[in-house]
Amino acid sequence: MGLVSGPRCHYGADHGVVIGHYAFGVPSPASQSANSVEQAFAGGDEDALRAAYELYGALVYTYCLQSLDESRAKDVAQEVFISALRNRGQYNPQKGTLAGWLIAITKNRIIDNIRAEQRHEKRRAEADFEEVAVEAQVDKAGDRMMVAEALRCLPDRPRRVIALHYFDDLTHSQIADRLSVPIGTVKSDLRRGLLQIRRQLESVHG
Repeated sequence: MGLVSGPRCHYGADHGVVIGHYAFGVPSPASQSANSVEQAFAGGDEDALRAAYELYGALVYTYCLQSLDESRAKDVAQEVFISALRNRGQYNPQKGTLAGWLIAITKNRIIDNIRAEQRHEKRRAEADFEEVAVEAQVDKAGDRMMVAEALRCLPDRPRRVIALHYFDDLTHSQIADRLSVPIGTVKSDLRRGLLQIRRQLESVHG
């Protein structure tokens, strides 16, 4: 399984993943864990939406900015969380992450927004073909966001191992030497990281 990459996604010197101008760094120790927020949200906790917004608001907004201008991105991001609140009963933490569920909602909102704008501007008949390309581009941007989110949620060493292997093209042995850890640890960290990434992507694509 390969990592989704692109010109807007790279590994920062602070061990975070950078998409556009937003860096997904290490979560603050004071932050609620993603798992506890997911469970509270699924259970209907009245404070869960605020917690979900604090945890994933920047993720959703940054995704919107990949395809929309700042004003439209803000509006769509707000719509996503309103929709999430109304449809919270559809979220099942056993089937995927809350981040992935929100990104899936965001993807549809972005595409709807772009197509509405195209209809408003009375595009020519060729717009049908452009819409197909738009959907693919939005989908690819969403995958980049999920890779970044998966890496953000990993502990420091596995995140560094993933980045060194896929972004810096280092071999297992080179990573082991760089981090002064056994090669078996490198392989274990890679498996752990890829499983996290796969879970995030599956949460979006089902």
